[in-house]
Amino acid sequence: MAVHHFQPKHYHCTMGAHEPVLKIADGDSVVTSTVDARGWDYRGESAAGRGNPMTGPFYVEGAQPGDTLAVRLESMVPSRDWGWTFNVLARNVVDPIAAAALPPFDIVRWSVDVEQASVVLETPTSGLAGLKLEARPFLGCFGVAPPKDQAISTATSGVYGGNMDYKGLVSGVTVYFPVFAEGALFYLGDGHAVQGCGEIVGTGVEISLDVRFTVQVLKGKTIGWPRGESDTHWFCIGNARPLDQALQHATTEMLAMLTKDYGLTASEASLLLGQAVEYEVANVFNPAYSVVCKVPKAVLSML
Repeated sequence: MAVHHFQPKHYHCTMGAHEPVLKIADGDSVVTSTVDARGWDYRGESAAGRGNPMTGPFYVEGAQPGDTLAVRLESMVPSRDWGWTFNVLARNVVDPIAAAALPPFDIVRWSVDVEQASVVLETPTSGLAGLKLEARPFLGCFGVAPPKDQAISTATSGVYGGNMDYKGLVSGVTVYFPVFAEGALFYLGDGHAVQGCGEIVGTGVEISLDVRFTVQVLKGKTIGWPRGESDTHWFCIGNARPLDQALQHATTEMLAMLTKDYGLTASEASLLLGQAVEYEVANVFNPAYSVVCKVPKAVLSML
């Protein structure tokens, strides 16, 4: 199993059948870097255009349509000491009267201390002078080439992954993507130092990252939507708008996992989910919203 060190020289703001930047084998690891959502690199300089520029794609040998690509996020470390966010709530997450009263849009900088794993406002106002958040770096946008030879903007998401902005996609998590193109064509980018549920100001603390990931091809295993595994949960991610459709996709994928992988009947899976399921609203800012359907491993261990 090889470890590849790859430094990107160009980026893509669509996910599709672009020329691979590197061919890797099943089981290989890659050490690489990403720029932030506006294309700013580790020096804070513009290295790409705005709109979640992606590193990649990486061609994974042996991956074919109908397979599943497992990507273990080994590590994600901020590569500079500051990030940025928008300063007001997205208009669609508050009542119209409240939206009209929100202050003008602006960008605010945050200081990121990697060693202390902390994030604070660079120039805090008096009301937030004591605010200190724990850094939990993750990739806001990543996944594989979409089906039907599409090239889709990195502003949004779908069955292939994309701009899901789920704060639970941190180091140590394995994410599973359905494969639609030969080689899977894996992309990654849009690093966040920290973010709350929903990405309700339209950003996390946007930052460039140094990333290490490992791939595995699950031959003949077909899934419908991205899945993930953490130390404590299995989860499925649905991406769509309106929000209830995203929830339906995530729940349907969890139902498929429980019936196909765990051998439960639809009734048994329903009884389990009805009392043990957990949901997270990952994103309500992007063109497609993202909802996460989760089941604790402690519950699944009883099966």
